[in-house]
Amino acid sequence: MSNLAYETDHSEIATHEADQALQTLRPVPRISIQAFCETEAVSSPIERAGEDRRMAKAHLKVHMGGVATAVEFYQTAATPNLIIVESASEPKEMIASLQQLAQVCDPSTKVVIVGHYNDVWLYRELMRAGISEYVVAPISMADIVSVIANIFVDPDAEPVGRSIAFLGAKGGVGSSTLAHNIAWSVSTLFESEVVVADLDLAFGTANINFDQDPAQGIAEAVFSPERIDEVYLDRLLAQCAERLSLLAAPSTLDRVYDFDSEAFAQIIDTTQRTAPVLVLDIPHIWSGWTKTTLARADEVVITATPDLANLRNTKNLIDTLKKLRPNDAPPKLILNQAGIPKRPEISLEDFSEPLGITPLATIPFDPQLFGNAANNGRMLGEIDAKNPVVETINDLAHMLTGRREIKVKKKAGLSGVLERLKRKS
Repeated sequence: MSNLAYETDHSEIATHEADQALQTLRPVPRISIQAFCETEAVSSPIERAGEDRRMAKAHLKVHMGGVATAVEFYQTAATPNLIIVESASEPKEMIASLQQLAQVCDPSTKVVIVGHYNDVWLYRELMRAGISEYVVAPISMADIVSVIANIFVDPDAEPVGRSIAFLGAKGGVGSSTLAHNIAWSVSTLFESEVVVADLDLAFGTANINFDQDPAQGIAEAVFSPERIDEVYLDRLLAQCAERLSLLAAPSTLDRVYDFDSEAFAQIIDTTQRTAPVLVLDIPHIWSGWTKTTLARADEVVITATPDLANLRNTKNLIDTLKKLRPNDAPPKLILNQAGIPKRPEISLEDFSEPLGITPLATIPFDPQLFGNAANNGRMLGEIDAKNPVVETINDLAHMLTGRREIKVKKKAGLSGVLERLKRKS
C-alpha cells in the first residue's frame, strides 16, 4: 500500500471515529464562549463548532489574536464562561503570558489553551495553574465540541435519549404512520422505552393510530412551559404499549397553534432525559419551530413518494438541512407508497441521483395492510407480523437506532429530473 493510500485510509478512519464520538455527546448548556486565535487553522474549526447543533444554546465569538489580544480585550470587558486561546509561544513564554491573562479574568471563567507544543511539562504546569484543558494543534471541530462538552456537561447526569425526527416531503406521504410503527418496533424488538411526541397539534393522528384518547397531552406542556419537569411530563404521557408512551396532540381547532422557534425545546429536552428514544412526529409545515426542531434532532428521516413534487421538496429539505446541520450526516430517506397501479412514478435510481442519497427502504403500496391497521388503531406488526412491509419496518428500527449498519448501495443511471425541476420552477 502506498503512503498516500495509507494516509487517506487513516484520515477516513479518524473522521469516522470523530463523528462517532460526536454522536455520544450531550448538548452544551447555555454558556458564553470567546476564542482568541492566531491562525486560521485554529479559528476555522472553532467557528464550525459554533454551528454544531450540540452548541445551539451556547453563544460563541471568535477573535483573531492570541493571549495579548485577550488581555487587552478583558481590560474593559467582562469575561465569559469559557475562553479559548491559541498560543504558538514556547512553553515558558506561554506560562508567563497566561499569568497576565489570569489578572483580568473572573475566577469562575474556564480557560482552554490550544498550543503547538506536545510537552508533558507544559501540560502539567498548565493544569497546576488552573487551566481547564490543553489541546495540541492541529485541531478539528469535533475536538472543540468534545472539550467544551467535557468541561460543562455533568458526567454524572442522566444520559440523554436519542431523538429521531420524522417529516414528510409532502402531506399524505405516510410520514406519521412510519414514525409510529418504527417507534412501536423499537419498543417491542429491543424492549426499550420509547416516547412518541405528536407535534401536529391541529391534525395529529398518533392518538388514532395508537387507539388512545388521553385527557391531556403535548398541548398542556407547550402552553405551560413553566410547569415542565419530569413529574409533570409523566402525567401527560399516555401508555400505548408496555414500553411505548405518547405525548398526544389534541387534534382540535379550538385555538390557533402559533409558536415561537423555541416552543418545543424544553419539552424535547425534558423528554430526552426520561426515555432512551424520542420519536418526533413533525407536521408538513415550515416554520421557526419546525426548523429549530429539525436542526437539533439527533436524526432526521424524510418520507417521500416517487413523484416530481416529492423529489423537489425532498431536495430542498436535504439542501437546507445540510446547511442547518453542517457537522451531521445527511437526513435519511424512505420512499413510501411505491407501485400504485396506473400511477406514473419516478424510478428509484432517478429519484436518488439528484439527491445524492439512496433511500434506506422503499415501501410498496399496500392499502389493505395499512388501511386495516389505521381503521383498527393497531400497528402494522399487530395486524400481520410476517408481512414483508413489517420486516422492512423492523429493519428500519435496527438502522435508525444504530443496531445495524446502514449499507448504502451505489447510485446508478443518469436522470434528467433536475432539468425537469428547473423547467417547472
